[in-house]
Amino acid sequence: MAFPVIASLVGSLIVGPAYSQQTDAPSASQASPARPGGSMSGSGAAAGSSRALTLAPDYSFGQSYFPHFTLPYRPLTLPEPPLTNSPRIDQLIVHDPKQGDKLMLSLEDAISLGLENNMDIAVQRFTPWLDETALLRAKSGVNGRLVFDPVLTGTGYISQASLPINNPFLAGVPSLSATPVVVAPVAPNLISHNGVANFNYTQGFATGTQLQVSFDNTRSSINFPGDLFNPYVQSSLTVQVTQPLLNGFGRLANTRYILEARNTVKVGESQFAQQVINSVTQVANDYWELVYARDNVKVEQATVLVDQTLYENNKKQLAIGTMAPLDVITAESQLASDQQALVQAQTTQLQDETTLLVAITKDPLAMSLSGVEIVPTTPIPTPDVVETIPLQTAVQEAWQKRPELQQAALNLKNAGIEVKATSNALLPSVNVFGLYEQIGLAGSSTSTTSTATGVAAVPTEPVLFANGTQATIGNPALPIFVGAQTFSTATTTARGGLADAWSSMIHNNYPTYEAGINLTLPIRNRAAQADNAQASLAQRQQEVQYRQEQNTIVLNVRQALIALVQGRAAVTAAIEAEKFARQTLDDEQKKYQLGASTSYNVVLRTRDLTAAEGTLLRDRINLVEAEVNFNQAMGRTLDVNQITIADARAGKISRTPNIPGSMDPDGVRGR
Repeated sequence: MAFPVIASLVGSLIVGPAYSQQTDAPSASQASPARPGGSMSGSGAAAGSSRALTLAPDYSFGQSYFPHFTLPYRPLTLPEPPLTNSPRIDQLIVHDPKQGDKLMLSLEDAISLGLENNMDIAVQRFTPWLDETALLRAKSGVNGRLVFDPVLTGTGYISQASLPINNPFLAGVPSLSATPVVVAPVAPNLISHNGVANFNYTQGFATGTQLQVSFDNTRSSINFPGDLFNPYVQSSLTVQVTQPLLNGFGRLANTRYILEARNTVKVGESQFAQQVINSVTQVANDYWELVYARDNVKVEQATVLVDQTLYENNKKQLAIGTMAPLDVITAESQLASDQQALVQAQTTQLQDETTLLVAITKDPLAMSLSGVEIVPTTPIPTPDVVETIPLQTAVQEAWQKRPELQQAALNLKNAGIEVKATSNALLPSVNVFGLYEQIGLAGSSTSTTSTATGVAAVPTEPVLFANGTQATIGNPALPIFVGAQTFSTATTTARGGLADAWSSMIHNNYPTYEAGINLTLPIRNRAAQADNAQASLAQRQQEVQYRQEQNTIVLNVRQALIALVQGRAAVTAAIEAEKFARQTLDDEQKKYQLGASTSYNVVLRTRDLTAAEGTLLRDRINLVEAEVNFNQAMGRTLDVNQITIADARAGKISRTPNIPGSMDPDGVRGR
């Protein structure tokens, strides 16, 4: 009987931890969130966030015992976060002693630098890792009903105690001497020596089962004559298994926090993908804003140059008397106004340059970037055909790819887990348990053997004759005396120790079997009702938020489609307006040279051309940014730019992103 119990104990110690590790592996059903009423097939950001594509460490597994068994008990050492710029940015700087250092930056390089250095991405990179540590904690079970990590405790001590005894007869210890005392009496004492070495193993399982194994060892000696063994050694092995039948039964009730933590890790990965999309979109918009600011400065410089030329010509004509002073003042006023506009444009350029620099660097104050001018090298693309896609089709694609909706689906899934878990917690607590115990006892015992050797006279008793008279000195009669029998004694000591106690325990000499049931019935059960009601309300709230997120995506996609169509129409109209304004200015200048027009009219036509050129430039940039924002609304940003989440998480770009409209190294325009 004992050997099967010992075997089961050893098996539980070996298989138990392995079983707890098996529960760590995510199930296939949890690979991707499901959208209510439809599928949530992963693509785009979802596919990029797959663990198989990630080379970063996984903090949800913790430190392993191999190769050093002390690793789980050591603090985790993390490297310092890199806060210096990636080498790529220094490679793009062109040193020019005459015009100063310039950062020759294409859109592809800007996005690559943003993925490597953007601080928003760097901060968000820690979110999935923090969620993984929360998953590691949930796997241990410390937040739930049971602790899944096996716990081995040990207690060992030795003690010596001397206790005074007021009644030695009841205590069973030797009494004091009967000799009359002259001083105050001293009470007898009960002296004991004890040594204890106890071990306990506890582990919980996902089904709600709890295993507890105790192995206790005690050695004790005492000045008490009634013990059979003194000193004695007692060992016991106790195995107890408890299984809930209602409250706490089943895997979901006990692994709810693990399931929710796994979903939270996916939420963190989706949030990181969303941050990458937002950062890439922001870098692209900042890049095109800088392109606009630089070209706008050129437009304003050309306008100032025309004004300056007109002003100089008017002054010459005034000097020779062929022009009125009012025309000179008009030209000078226009020159001052356009110079002010030039200063504003240059200020905007510097601000946009600083914004882009901060977005693509970790340290914008690095020595290598001091005084460097950013020069965008990617020309402004003008798509010939704007994508026209039905709204319903575009919305369905966005629902599948947008990280925000995936996060809402995972949060809704966690809310459903909470509802099921709190529903189980409403049930009464009914636990069945079984206990088996083996006890072994051994120690040192003392036995005394007595053998009769004769009879000895008792000095206090008189010697009598056979007739009953007292014997006297000199009486020859044979006397009869009263005496006591004499014995010889032999003391034998049998010694036993821990090995004997273990042998007695293993051979199951003193078994104990116990089985029972515990019932806990909370009256009114208001706390559990409140938890379940709160979980149900939170689930309904998540369903509403999910629909709200869907509607937000519909709005974003619709606005992005409108911006694309309107942007293309605005560019077409601006091209025609700029062409007519330029032709009008040329005609006015010719008329002015022939004396058929005034300088004021030339200034007006120049101002019209400047406005048309600025409008065309703004509309072209708006169209490019509308396409960037459309890709963001559709969840295509990572796919279009051929960016992987693995590269973004590692902070190292394995290849240069292929931007639509750009030129690759072979001179072929990208898709």
